[in-house]
Amino acid sequence: MPTIRSTLAILLPASLALAACGDDGDATVDAGADAPPRIDAGPPAPPLAEPGRHDVTVVDTRQMIPGDGLPPETPAQTSNNNLDVIRHDGRVFLAWRTGPDHFASAETRIHVISSDDETTWRFEATFFLDRDLREPRFLSLGGSLFLYVSRLGTSSITFEPQGISVAERHADGTWTGLEEIFDPGWLLWRARTEAGTPMLLAYLGGEHIYDFSGLPISVGLFTTADGRTLTPLDPARAVVWMGGGSETDLALQPDGSLLGVIRNEAGEATGFGSKVCQAPAGDLARWTCVDDPRKYDSPLVFYHDGETYLLARRNVTETGNYDLMRRHLTIPQQEGDYQLDYVRQPKRCALWRFVPAEQRIAFILDLPSRGDTCFPALITGATADELVVYNYSSDIDGSDVWWNVGQVGPTFIYRHVLRFTVR
Repeated sequence: MPTIRSTLAILLPASLALAACGDDGDATVDAGADAPPRIDAGPPAPPLAEPGRHDVTVVDTRQMIPGDGLPPETPAQTSNNNLDVIRHDGRVFLAWRTGPDHFASAETRIHVISSDDETTWRFEATFFLDRDLREPRFLSLGGSLFLYVSRLGTSSITFEPQGISVAERHADGTWTGLEEIFDPGWLLWRARTEAGTPMLLAYLGGEHIYDFSGLPISVGLFTTADGRTLTPLDPARAVVWMGGGSETDLALQPDGSLLGVIRNEAGEATGFGSKVCQAPAGDLARWTCVDDPRKYDSPLVFYHDGETYLLARRNVTETGNYDLMRRHLTIPQQEGDYQLDYVRQPKRCALWRFVPAEQRIAFILDLPSRGDTCFPALITGATADELVVYNYSSDIDGSDVWWNVGQVGPTFIYRHVLRFTVR
C-alpha cells in the first residue's frame, strides 16, 4: 500500500508531497526550508458571527501543560495535543498525549492526572505501549472511570489503525493496565453519556482516507454496559454512515432526537468537508445528512441551554472551505489537492452553532489558538452560564504559522472559560 508521501507525489508536484499524517490521520506537508514560517500578510477576517440564544465570550485562558502544579511523574514532551477531561467522583480528570511531535511515535505516552481545583494535580496513571497512542476518551460508568485510547503504529508517514484499548480506574483509585477490546481496526472518536445512556462513536477504515483507494469508511454508534463490551446502540443498524466520514460526534435534543456532524475528509460523490446530520427520537441510528464544504476536524458537539454547539477546527482562508469544488478531477485527485491546500493554511479552534431548521452550522467565535490546534474537551464551569474547554494549540501568542509548520513544533494545553449570556 503506498504511503501518503508516495501517493501525493504522483498526484501533485513532487516538491509539495505530503510527509506524514497527524493526530487522527491528518496529513501534513514537509516543513522544509522552502515553507514560509508564517503568514506575513496576516490571516483573513473570521466569518461573520451568527449568535443564536447566547452571546458567548472567552472570559479566561490559562496554559495548563507544561505548567505549574503538575506531578513529577508526568513530564511533558514537545508535543502535547490529544486530550480529554471529565468530572468524576468529585474530581476533574485530565488525560493527554505527549510525544516528540504531532506524528506517530513509539515514544508516545498518555498521562492521566486529577485535581479538585484544576490548579494542583495528582498523578493517576501513565500508559505506554511502544507504539503510538492517541484519542484518549473518558467514560464514567457504574462508579468506575474508563479511559479508552486508540492504538496506531510507529511510522510517522503512514496511518495505521490497530484498534481500541481501555483501562479502568476502580472506586479505590487503582488503575488496570490497557486491555484490547472490540474488533481490530476500529478507532474510537467519542465516548459520552446522553440521557443516561453511554454512547460511543467509532470508525473503521480510517487508513482509506490516505491510501486514495476510494474504499468506504464506516461510522458506528455503540453503547456499553460494562465499559469493555461495545454493542450497537440499535442492534439492527450498527453503522450510521458509510462513505468518506470518520470523526463523528452528536448531542441529544430535549425531544430525544439528535444532531451530529461527521468529518468527511475522504470525500464522496456529493462533496468533501463534513456532513451535518440528524436522526429522529426513537430511531437514533437512522441518520440523514447534508454536505458542508468546511471540514470540522476534532468535532465536539454539545447541547447547552436551548442551543446545540460544535467545537472544531477552522480553516483560516477566505471561504474556510476544505472542498475546493474541483469536480473535473477524480475523487482521489480531489482529496489529494484538498489535503495539500488544507495543511498549508493557518488554523483556529472555533465555536459553531447548529441551525437545525436549515440543517447547517453557523460560526460563533474563535478560541485563542493558532498553528497546530483543536482537540477540545468540555466540562461544566463554576456557574450555570460557564463552560470550561480544554484544548491544545501552538503558542497562542506566537507566530500564525501554517498548520503543517505547527505540527512539527511545540504545542501546549490550555484551559478556556466560556460564558454564555442569554441575549
